[in-house]
Amino acid sequence: MKASKRKFKLAERYAHRGYHDKPKIPENSMAAFRRAVEYGLPSEFDVHLIADGSLVIFHDDDLERQTGVKGSIESYDITNLRKLRLEGTDEMIPTFDEVLDLYEETGLPLLIELKCVKGNHKALVKAVAERLDRYTGEYVIESFDPRVLIEYRRQRPEVIRGQLAQNFFKSREGLPFYQVVLLTNLLLNRFTKPDFIAYKFSDRKNRVLRALVDKKGYDEVSWTIRSADQLRTALRDGSIPVIEQIPPEELQRILREEGVEV
Repeated sequence: MKASKRKFKLAERYAHRGYHDKPKIPENSMAAFRRAVEYGLPSEFDVHLIADGSLVIFHDDDLERQTGVKGSIESYDITNLRKLRLEGTDEMIPTFDEVLDLYEETGLPLLIELKCVKGNHKALVKAVAERLDRYTGEYVIESFDPRVLIEYRRQRPEVIRGQLAQNFFKSREGLPFYQVVLLTNLLLNRFTKPDFIAYKFSDRKNRVLRALVDKKGYDEVSWTIRSADQLRTALRDGSIPVIEQIPPEELQRILREEGVEV
């Protein structure tokens, strides 16, 4: 077991899907990650396992919102996927390798979300874990899918893991009612054993979440922080913000005003 990994703490803040700046700089693009590095920001991003076994950085399962092309990203191979462009720009969908190579020598930590689709959690975890075995930078893993966290703990128990959640009563996303109850209220934690909880900021008054954070001492990550008021609230409550749409000058000013080292 790599004790240094178990002791690793979360960064003080993360840029959501890279430090994007739409419409010029799309989310989860190399331009967004380069901008994050330029401003000294750790990044949060999403990893998918596609048809040929490649790992790529993209949020949705469906390609249409960001590329204008319908279809599941998991059904593509890397050659055809690289023909697509992000949000009307010249940016391509990055590979996991490209983002890791960019960040490896920066000293900036990563918050890596694993996107499980159609029960591919074991293959996804295996591919991600084996690639990260060669990565020398700092990172933590998170996922909405409890199976991912259970499997990651089985394969790499030394790696820090976080449970992503939100109020699924507001957005069912096709889940059966029992899963809505379990996931909203973090009732599978006894099996996933997360090191931290990443909860949707607007839903963070959930009583179970508050008990786990305020009484049990779990680290809390808040997503997604899009305004100065939200950022101040998260910082004052001791929650780690995952930010977007906050310009760098404003971000720096708020951090200074809140007494946060920049």
